[in-house]
Amino acid sequence: MRQTAARWKRPSLGTGAMVAALLVAGCGGGDDGGGGNLQPQSAENAPGLGLGHRATVEATVLSSAPERVTGGDALIRLSASERAPGKKFKVSLNGVDVSDAFTPTADREALGIVSGLKLGENTLEVKHGPARTTLTLTNYPITGPVFSGPHERPYICATQNFTLPDGSKLGAPLDENCSVERRVHYVYRSTANSFKPLPTPVAAYPADVASTTNNAGATVPYIVRVETGTINRAIYQTAILHDPLKDAEPTPLAPPSGWNRKVIYPLGGGCQGGWYMQGTPVAVLNHNYLRKGYAVASASLNTFGNNCNDLLSSETIAMVKERLIENYGTPFFTIGTGGSGGAYQSHQTGDNYPGLFDGIIVTSVFPDVTSSTIFKLHDSRLLHLYFTQTAPGQYSDAQRSAISGYLKPGNIAAMSSSAGRLDPVVSFPAGFPADQKYHPVNNPTGVRATVYDHTVNVYGKDARGFAKRPIDNVGVQYGLKALNDGMITPDQFIDLNEKIGGVDVDFKKIAQRTVGDLDAIARAYQSGRITSTGGGLATTPIIDQRDYYDDRVNGDIHNKIHSYSVRARLIAANGHADNQVIVGPGTIRDDNFDQMDRWLTAMLRDTGPGSKAEKVVRNKPADLVDACWDAGGNKIIEPQTAHGPGQCNTLYPAGTTPRMVAGGPLADDVVKCQLKPVDPADYKVMMTPAQLARLQSIFTTGVCDWSRPGVEQQPLKGTWLSFGPSPVNLLFDVTQP
Repeated sequence: MRQTAARWKRPSLGTGAMVAALLVAGCGGGDDGGGGNLQPQSAENAPGLGLGHRATVEATVLSSAPERVTGGDALIRLSASERAPGKKFKVSLNGVDVSDAFTPTADREALGIVSGLKLGENTLEVKHGPARTTLTLTNYPITGPVFSGPHERPYICATQNFTLPDGSKLGAPLDENCSVERRVHYVYRSTANSFKPLPTPVAAYPADVASTTNNAGATVPYIVRVETGTINRAIYQTAILHDPLKDAEPTPLAPPSGWNRKVIYPLGGGCQGGWYMQGTPVAVLNHNYLRKGYAVASASLNTFGNNCNDLLSSETIAMVKERLIENYGTPFFTIGTGGSGGAYQSHQTGDNYPGLFDGIIVTSVFPDVTSSTIFKLHDSRLLHLYFTQTAPGQYSDAQRSAISGYLKPGNIAAMSSSAGRLDPVVSFPAGFPADQKYHPVNNPTGVRATVYDHTVNVYGKDARGFAKRPIDNVGVQYGLKALNDGMITPDQFIDLNEKIGGVDVDFKKIAQRTVGDLDAIARAYQSGRITSTGGGLATTPIIDQRDYYDDRVNGDIHNKIHSYSVRARLIAANGHADNQVIVGPGTIRDDNFDQMDRWLTAMLRDTGPGSKAEKVVRNKPADLVDACWDAGGNKIIEPQTAHGPGQCNTLYPAGTTPRMVAGGPLADDVVKCQLKPVDPADYKVMMTPAQLARLQSIFTTGVCDWSRPGVEQQPLKGTWLSFGPSPVNLLFDVTQP
């Protein structure tokens, strides 16, 4: 018998300085619990090894999980436990010899890209002396999908309008998946501090080319290789320092000399109208990143203004990182970063698909789309309609602020406007075919422009084919804190809750409260559409760069409270939030990317005992602490809390949300509350018998009991979940409900 050992994992240390550096790094998703399912077998009495000796050979996929390969190729590391004199690795793919694809990297080790994989399952067989192993590689098309479920249709291509570094256009799409041929361009940073195109092939250095010293100490000409193509129906780009006059063509065995072996993945904001289109990616020619030696990667479906679906974004990140690793080799680590919609993606990719990001730096923070953001948008729409149509002029500005939780009452109207992402007829992207737009009367079978319908692969469909909705306000006592604080009268409180109502499936005001679909609510929790923080985020360094918009007279969606909702979830799921640091508000004077780099580097070097969660905390830089800055630029170091004492909260007070005013938790993660009977003890003002009777007639099934978990609230079902076509960790398949 010969031992079999085939898997995909975060690689172990190799031998040799460069190989060791490459192999210690993260491989783009190594914490997913996936990999081969083969059972080890011993190779006893192998010739020349002696009685009872074992010889093993191992094949490790570095670019993806073996069950989620895309594009027909994979970067694979081979290692053998014993020398076999005169023997090399013999490798076959589906019975065809591919041994020449592998190059020795150290004693008993080799690295190579296996290409030509067919769609579906492929068998890789590796032999080294008496040891052998087999590995199944499941290949998916470069157009996707892999685990995000069926592609959305219609889909508007943007390649014909996308401008390349040399000023030309990417060109018309080649197929219905908006595909194009991959392109490579070179640009350089001039001594006048601007990026300029270089002709290809590069024949000589421009007279005005600048140089840069990366944060690994290497000084190189400031020339950047930019690759552009399409992956998963998205336009992607990668940018990396590469000197085409001195460096070899980049490969995993010959990475560019200017690359610091680290990646920054910027993510774009937005949400409303973010569906049915390819869009354009965040710019990767970022001087602040590239000058330090980071590779930069992103894709158009990683901008929520194009794609407000974190699941599809995570799948795209996985595929783009796979491509980058096959180009340049395994990075030490990847930092995800972005604000608003980019913060959604950073949190949810980090938690649900661990290993894609090793650390995240976020701004304008929200925990996710499904819970806190949509809760306040839904509630603000109802409050706006109540204050402007049902009871105009009956509440002062101070009372409306107290009921909404917002510091400025103008935020109610602003959030009501942002709730257009829940309206099926409002937020269609430009160029969308008019005859395909949903209208409840004129075109009831058309496609709907809502965040729920864009995430239908998770939530499923109702009998009409509309996405089920995880939103509910049954039992919510709007304005409860305002009543108890003496800001509104009992009669105002009763009238508000009697007439607030809800919305129907077309987001039209109705007298009844909104009732959420229990299946959709359960899957929102199970799948991580409501960020758990108990998945990958439990062991991920998080820097929250807290900005401040709560005091804007006309309102702003980016409210301070959401950072503390994330913190509350971390504490609830993991017992602490020591891996999260909140810096700001104020003008941040620290280099948070340098701090994150030092944090992640220290974790990689930490070979001491303890879990990854323990290593995250103990390797946090000493100068990275909760802080804010005052108007004079002075740093105020103190624990960041939602409403606690301290100078930061005095300078930058936080509002809350309508649901928190109603008694909802700071974590802001209860979709549908459990109910209890109306209880006079909940009210700090005396209610008359008539008022209590009226409340009981309003809340016939009861009011929210926020001391209990929400209906269907449950832990994350697992990480690296699938919604098809991959059967691995399949949670739900909308095509076979």
